[in-house]
Amino acid sequence: MPGPAPDERMRPKGRRNTQGIRVDPEAEVTHEPRQAVLSALVKHRPGVLSEVSALFSRRQFNIESLTVGPTVDEDTARMTILIEEPEPGIDQAKKQLRKLVPVISVRELEGEAVRRELALVKVSGEKPDDVNAVADMYDGQAVDASTDSVTVEITGSKQKIDAAVEAFKQFDVQEIVRTGAAALERGPKTLEKDV
Repeated sequence: MPGPAPDERMRPKGRRNTQGIRVDPEAEVTHEPRQAVLSALVKHRPGVLSEVSALFSRRQFNIESLTVGPTVDEDTARMTILIEEPEPGIDQAKKQLRKLVPVISVRELEGEAVRRELALVKVSGEKPDDVNAVADMYDGQAVDASTDSVTVEITGSKQKIDAAVEAFKQFDVQEIVRTGAAALERGPKTLEKDV
């Protein structure tokens, strides 16, 4: 057959593997993980939380926190999901969530969204005045006190909660419970049904 010899043929530019197949550089890029806050409106019915958590488990997405609660409409609930994934994983998580039947709407919240956590910290009750002084520093309040322990409630950003927990370590922290992030977009934007 006429034509150039194999060595003389034109070769498209780009990297190739050992079999001569072109390698897509975008597919080989290593994406650094980042934290994303996904907000989802879901139908308020039994089993929705297990469906969402099963999806994340099957896809092996790394959930940092997941909070859920009712909204102004008694038929819907709002989930706030904090995940840490590379960019393609975050996009995939949003797409997979939208495919679930009980999910009404999904949006990734901007970095400046209002995010808050609640923490209950139980510490030794030997120095209640000192415990209250530290609680005041972090706008916290004692919600339970006995001769053996004091439980303090703190609400705020993750950084504030982390700092408060660190400050309470001087009083022998006995237990900590944290809710995870609850978040809303700033300004007039609301999360409504996807069109």
